[in-house]
Formats: sequence, C-alpha cells, structure tokens
Amino acid sequence: MGTRIGLYGGTFDPIHHGHLISARALAEQLQLTRVILIPSAQPPHKPDVAHTPIADRIAMVRAAVEGDALFEVSTIEAERDGPSFTFDTVTAFREWLGDEAELFWFIGGDSLPELKTWHRVRELVERVTIVTAARPGWKLPSEADLTEAVGPRAARRLLDHCIATPKIGISATQIRSRCAEGRSIRYLAPEAVVEYVTSHALYRSRR
Repeated sequence: MGTRIGLYGGTFDPIHHGHLISARALAEQLQLTRVILIPSAQPPHKPDVAHTPIADRIAMVRAAVEGDALFEVSTIEAERDGPSFTFDTVTAFREWLGDEAELFWFIGGDSLPELKTWHRVRELVERVTIVTAARPGWKLPSEADLTEAVGPRAARRLLDHCIATPKIGISATQIRSRCAEGRSIRYLAPEAVVEYVTSHALYRSRR
C-alpha cells in the first residue's frame, strides 16, 4: 500500500477531543499513513464570524498533537491571502506530494449536503477523496442532491466514503461558552490546549 494521507481542515477554535477521536477513527479505518491538520485562516462559509486569531489556533493544534506520530500540522491556509478554499489547499498538496499519494479530505456529516456551495467542487472531488465522518444517528443525504452537485459517479463515491465514527458530545461552541461563563473546560480538550486557553485568557471576552 502506498502513501495514504488524510487532510483535516477546520477552524479548530479550539481543537478538542472530538476532533482528534474522529480523525483517529477515520485514519485507522482508511489505513492512513498520517493525518495533516489544517487550521483555516478565513473559512469561506463563515465570512462574518469572528474567530480567534489564526496564530493562536495554530498554536493550540500543535500543542494538541505534540508527540503523536500520526498527526502533523500545516499552516498553508494561514500563509495564503483570501478565503481558505479547500480546492486551493488540495491542489497545493497534490502538487507537493505528486499523483502517487492518495489524499483524503475529512468533513463532518453536516458539511456533506453543503458541498454544492463549495468553490470548484466538481474539480475538487476529482483531486481528493472526500470522507465524511458519520456519527450514530446521522442520515445520508439524498443521492439525487449530490448528483446534481458533482455528477453521478462522484456522488456514489461520496456516499461510499461515509465512515462510522464515535459520537462525541463535545463542540468548540460549548468550550467557548464555558470559558465565557468562567466554567472549567478540563477533559473537553487535551490538557495542553486547556493550558493554552487559560494562560492566554481566550474566549473570556465573550462573557
């Protein structure tokens, strides 16, 4: 088996155990060589949302996976101006790694029905295998809707790559809210992330 690499983009504001458990579950089932975490500098679907500075989010992701050989962190989207389009990021990785590497882009179940709104999605699905983390209780979207967005062959491939992952009741929104309320976030994220959030007084301004 050749090089098989997972690409996991997200705002990671902050990264938490749910992200990491899901990513490892996908990596194990797909037999990936490594997973590259890619903090999004300017998420194109959240243009009006105020995010924690990208430097802090990158620092938290690095702290979360330090010493874990499965993961590495890429700052590619922080180094690029404009919206952080997945198509641009995948294209760059394809150029760096060559056609021999198998690339898999991780998304959550709520993102799959939204693919039709993604930048250059028909080209994107030809350059990377999109893998959906399917949690218990999640329902597959309509094949007809996906076909309209990407064509029949790609739609079938998308549905074939919906992979079961554990349901973890943790969200970044929950963590930010608890911080704003002065409540503990211990055990919701890696200890290094909790320490970073605390020492940099992140999310408290929303109190």
